[in-house]
Amino acid sequence: MKILDFKPLALVAGVAGLAVAYPLHKRQAADSPKLVVAHHIVGLTAAFTLDTWTQDVALASSKGIDGFALNIAADDFTFDQVGLAYQAAAKVNSNFKLFLSLDMGALNNQISCNSSDAATFIRNVTATFLTQPNQLQVDGKALVSTFAGESCTFGEADVFTGWRNQFTQHPDLAGKIHFVPSFFIDIQQFKNFQGVMDGDFNFNGGWPIGLTTEAAPQLLGGTPDFNNLSPDQQATIASQIGGFDVDDQHITQLGLIANSAHTYMTAVAPWFFTHFNQTAGNKNFIFDADDHLYVTRWQNVIQNRDKVDLVELVTWNDFGESHYLGPIEGNLPPGSEVWTNGFDHQGFLEITNHFATWYKTGTEPAITTDQLVMWARPHPKNAKASSDPLPPPTNFELTQDQLWAVVLATAPGSLTLATGDNASQTFDVQPGVNKFNMTLTPGGFMQGTLARDNAAVIDLKPAGYTFDPNPTTFNFNIFVAAASGQDAAAPAPPASGSPDPTAPPATTSTAPPAASDSAAPPATAPSTASSAAPISTDPPLASDSAAAPTATDSGASSDSATTLAPTAFR
Repeated sequence: MKILDFKPLALVAGVAGLAVAYPLHKRQAADSPKLVVAHHIVGLTAAFTLDTWTQDVALASSKGIDGFALNIAADDFTFDQVGLAYQAAAKVNSNFKLFLSLDMGALNNQISCNSSDAATFIRNVTATFLTQPNQLQVDGKALVSTFAGESCTFGEADVFTGWRNQFTQHPDLAGKIHFVPSFFIDIQQFKNFQGVMDGDFNFNGGWPIGLTTEAAPQLLGGTPDFNNLSPDQQATIASQIGGFDVDDQHITQLGLIANSAHTYMTAVAPWFFTHFNQTAGNKNFIFDADDHLYVTRWQNVIQNRDKVDLVELVTWNDFGESHYLGPIEGNLPPGSEVWTNGFDHQGFLEITNHFATWYKTGTEPAITTDQLVMWARPHPKNAKASSDPLPPPTNFELTQDQLWAVVLATAPGSLTLATGDNASQTFDVQPGVNKFNMTLTPGGFMQGTLARDNAAVIDLKPAGYTFDPNPTTFNFNIFVAAASGQDAAAPAPPASGSPDPTAPPATTSTAPPAASDSAAPPATAPSTASSAAPISTDPPLASDSAAAPTATDSGASSDSATTLAPTAFR
């Protein structure tokens, strides 16, 4: 059985090869190759240099990510920055793949996507990069994706005709691209896109977008008291987070497109919060990302890996919607620094390689180093913000005032979580992936101690975090801290890693922080490291725009890229 069709690339020797798209029925029966990429918003990279791109590619590669989906619009720096990204990938890792993700929502704000001018632009930018050495190829064709585009006619009679005549089957590109868009439409319309859709990217798959405060009464029965949910009600909410049911619906409808490769790409996301005023886009809502969303989503995707060709991590750098995984750098969307500075999310990257490898190989990798990741919001959900002109975000009632923790354990042990001087809880830890949580304490902190054989293996109490009962502004982003049982631990937060909205922008440091505060020194001092920083997100509807609860790529002027994991595919 042919698993992977390798073809040499003319521009760079030694490139790993080209992925092959399997029809749905074959993909579910075969050990097809898998990729993990990350969505990288080029609209936020105007000031990037080759060194910046090189650092991003190297960091992503080291965490099991095979590439970036480069989210682009028609910014004046688009061609230069995309060129630097391809140059950096070729320099760092010939197996690290890139592809364009056309942000049609942002592009439509620059060039009407109902005009032929928009079609000319996207054909030009696609043709410019489709033969680059590190371009991701599927079936010998350059992969191209989108964010939105379901309303674009490009001057034709309808959307389908526009995309077919002006893009996928246009003489400039026909036979050269493998098109896997994220169209925010009734998925039962997929079958009408024969000759356009070689696959489907479920951008919103990373969040439970249908889980809202408004929908909760029907889900939970009656009028729920969100401050006092029963265990059964809380379990019902948790069951909606990170699931695969919507993916199955997408896959079914994708399979009805005639003469399509049926490539399916879905999303894994860590969080979602956005808080822009009317001037900046009028986006102020969350998607419920509690109950260990990032890990739970990974586990469900892995369980269904035979149905998924690519996983796209959403995102590497969307600070406006708080679902970033990479370092806080570049041009933050104006206003998002209030909830982003001091809230690094790179702790999630520390465990990404485990799940990415598991997804790509079908076998859970051995855990050789203990890892602890903890995260929490910076204030109670019902707190009153003293100087915020906006109300709390829509759906805030669904959130829980909990400290969330994940342990990747090499052997049995115990984890003690503490959120205050008199608030702690100890849990049994088993080898493998463990998920825990406990109630936060107003005015308190976060601390986690992994112990084994009466000695602390990890003792993590990150500086700069307080669960503040009296915030100045609403911030439903998360502070993330991470540590491992070895000296080479997660990236440390910069000095600005406090939730103070007036703090300067955070930067990434490779040095581990000072040893965390601990109740008593263990027999052998554990190594610790932490990372903390904010994220922001917007829901993508028909376009990467502010109005509705769907995740959106919120870059400076465009919703940017996705990352592909460079590994050996089978």
